Amino acid sequence: MNRVHNFSAGPATLPLEVLNKAKAELTEYQGMGRSIMEISHRSPQYEAIDQQAKARLTELLGLGDDFEIMFLQGGASSQFMMAPFNFLRDGQTADYIDTGRWSNKAIKEANIFGNVHRPFSSADSGYDRVPSNEELNLSDSPEYVHFTSNNTVAGTQFSTEPETGDIPLVCDASSDLLSRPIDVSKYGIIYAGAQKNVGPAGVTIVIISKDFLAQAHTENVPTILQYKTHTEKIFNTPPTFNVYMVNLVLEWVQNKGGLSYFKKFNEEKAALLYDEIDRDDFYRGAVEKDSRSLMNATFRLPSEELEEKFLSEAKEHDLMTLKGHRSVGGIRASMYNACPRESVQALVNFMKEFKKNNG
Repeated sequence: MNRVHNFSAGPATLPLEVLNKAKAELTEYQGMGRSIMEISHRSPQYEAIDQQAKARLTELLGLGDDFEIMFLQGGASSQFMMAPFNFLRDGQTADYIDTGRWSNKAIKEANIFGNVHRPFSSADSGYDRVPSNEELNLSDSPEYVHFTSNNTVAGTQFSTEPETGDIPLVCDASSDLLSRPIDVSKYGIIYAGAQKNVGPAGVTIVIISKDFLAQAHTENVPTILQYKTHTEKIFNTPPTFNVYMVNLVLEWVQNKGGLSYFKKFNEEKAALLYDEIDRDDFYRGAVEKDSRSLMNATFRLPSEELEEKFLSEAKEHDLMTLKGHRSVGGIRASMYNACPRESVQALVNFMKEFKKNNG
């Protein structure tokens, strides 16, 4: 088996331990004579997986009994619509901090349901930074404040939650959920497509405060799009294998030492790469330093021709999926929880050699 160094932004690398465990259980789960993919989502075996995954998320994030957890479908893109559908109406305003491609898509959907105020936007500078709290110009009485905690395209990340007082945060945490501790008391909703940091593509994790949920609208909201529907029971067939995989990843995170372990681990990996980017002007970081992401490092080379050569030669060294997003170009290295330090070191070693030969 030849496992390459996988820097994919998503679907992203998964822990090898998790893949091997799933492989061992793939054709027969717990002596049932069937795969986990072949049993009912109403069976005791699947319900145990569902409850265990929710219990592990609760413990890792410190949610206590104040939140509901749902495993839905449709990715974060469905939550761009579902959150305002449940919490925003004509005449009401929600604040959306605009720091990239995905927050912009969320704004487009929210505009269908009510007023959207942008307390900050870095669009004019190419989404090269996130705001300080002093730069936030919140509206008078927003229903919630939405932000994207980590921006995979640009390569920026909020180092901590934006300060919004008593106004609940709604967060697209698709690409940094479980990468570090967070202050859950600030959130109304945390949602995340699992395929970057928590599991395979196909399941969307939605965590919602019970107090915030009590304010949700139900009139003229289709049953399946009401959050309350999914907190009462497993409403429709979930992506059962994907939830099973998420549960295994959560177990792996716990066994490694939880979120405090991964905060330190991810900081060390990012520092290793950013130190090489900053060594001289051959590699150039694409965003402001104090906004840099620990999950997705973006950088440029002196020319697009050199970038193409870099990507081509990187593949020859088993350094895969380093091409920047099609909308911005350049180089992007995604270093989620499951990305080994050895992979980042291999990339840095290649960068040194490439600069030596082409600088």
